[in-house]
Amino acid sequence: MTTAVAATPPRVPEAIHRRRWAILGTLILALLVVVLDNSILNVAMKTIATPAPVGLGATQSDLEWAINSYTLVFAGLLFTSGLLGDRFGRKKALLAGMLVFGVGSLLSALASGPGELISFRAVMGLGGAFVMPATLAIIMNVFERSEQPKAIGIWAGAVGLAIAIGPITGGLLIEHFWWGSVFLINVPIVAVALVLMFVLVPDSKDPNPGKLDPIGVLLSIIGLVALIYGIIKGGDLASVTDPKAVVPVLIGVAALVAFVFHEKRTSHPALDITWFRNKAFSTSVTVVGLVFFALMGVSFFGVFYTQSVRGYSPLAAGALMLPLAVAQLLFAPRARLVVDRLGVRATCAGGMALIAIAFLGYLLLGTDTPIWVLEVIGFVMGAGMAHVMPPVTVAIMGSLPREKAGAGSALNNTFRQVGGSLGVAVLGAVLSTVYRNGITDHLSGLPAGLRQTAGESIEATLGVAGSLGPKGQALVHPAYDSFIHAMHVVAGLSAGVTLVGALLAWFFLPGKVTGAPSAPAAPVDAARVAEPVRQAKA
Repeated sequence: MTTAVAATPPRVPEAIHRRRWAILGTLILALLVVVLDNSILNVAMKTIATPAPVGLGATQSDLEWAINSYTLVFAGLLFTSGLLGDRFGRKKALLAGMLVFGVGSLLSALASGPGELISFRAVMGLGGAFVMPATLAIIMNVFERSEQPKAIGIWAGAVGLAIAIGPITGGLLIEHFWWGSVFLINVPIVAVALVLMFVLVPDSKDPNPGKLDPIGVLLSIIGLVALIYGIIKGGDLASVTDPKAVVPVLIGVAALVAFVFHEKRTSHPALDITWFRNKAFSTSVTVVGLVFFALMGVSFFGVFYTQSVRGYSPLAAGALMLPLAVAQLLFAPRARLVVDRLGVRATCAGGMALIAIAFLGYLLLGTDTPIWVLEVIGFVMGAGMAHVMPPVTVAIMGSLPREKAGAGSALNNTFRQVGGSLGVAVLGAVLSTVYRNGITDHLSGLPAGLRQTAGESIEATLGVAGSLGPKGQALVHPAYDSFIHAMHVVAGLSAGVTLVGALLAWFFLPGKVTGAPSAPAAPVDAARVAEPVRQAKA
């Protein structure tokens, strides 16, 4: 028998409510290990490329696919994993995802060649795809509406922390251990998290999931995988018009369009398309995509600026990201207070404006700019992110019934991942093209075989310069100048994209936060609501 709930979601059972902060801590531990891993891997790339026994002798293409195999599986299955969590239980999805992620981490650490590493990274992506949506969905089910903004603020701050401490952790591990340690470190953390999850985290699911929609799920997977693959390929080729990139993108778009038409017509859709009629929901997911599109510019050129141009070690370069993390840790949990005072619209638009200002700050950076300028830029960017991600995440999740939290979380992460992948492809291609145009005239004296290689990137130019001895020193400063110019162009584009997001937030997000969800909650099965209480008492 069901009890209809028209305007408010069911209350969180008291047995769960009492341990909600311990549950949040456990979910953050799971989130940290998944987000941390990708930022750690970036630091280890150079070592993995070193011939055995130090590394695996991976080529540039191998290294790219060690990252891309994870991204492809992760992004392609995010939406499906959220649906499965809603249907079969979010705790089950979380535990399964963490177990698969831990096994993939162990296998990656023990990989004997680049091919194995690429395959095992895909296994990690499969696990991560189930973990990310489940963490946010569970938060929505163990916190009352009034506390969700604070909990999501802490969740968002943890993401920023993981992104910042990843390079530092990776640098320490690479300095003292072998390359596989950047994956092996995940295993004990996953083991602890699994125990805590099993003991503390309650299960929850959609009490009325309806029939399965296999056609919709299949179209979503095909569409997202093909779209992300095409975007990644465009980034690899530094061209968004190459047929090898365009064809998969077109296939992906066609599959996603077919998905939308199918969802509109089927009686049991995997995704309720009407959610996008809610301005707060549709604007929020768009803002998320735009923010991560723009931020990929920084991640793309930031590491080359600090290490290649300024000469910092991987560990020191990672430490330079700490102000960004500190700002997010300080402000993200408190963003709800700004929202209460100014409303979602002003808070998000102001946060986006801060991010745009930070991007414009990169225009001040040169070869000998005091490094504290970069630290200030990072802090401003972190403060902006802290006032964007928690409010838009709350707007996305608050627009949906609680029982659809897994699908909502998956959509949030899917838009973030697609936006970020587009940013890598488009902004990466711009960076590469502008750099190549700037350095070409200085490579005319090189042999024809070296000329093309040296023009591919600043690392390639500096590598060729090093191999030429004293004669190659004439290429160093032109390489720095060309890269800084390319960095400025990308930073300017990123600032423009962010300002578009600020305008969307200002015109379409609500002015004030309301306590009730924008969409009415579906009927709630009383037995389902009581189930976590029985588990807690067991």
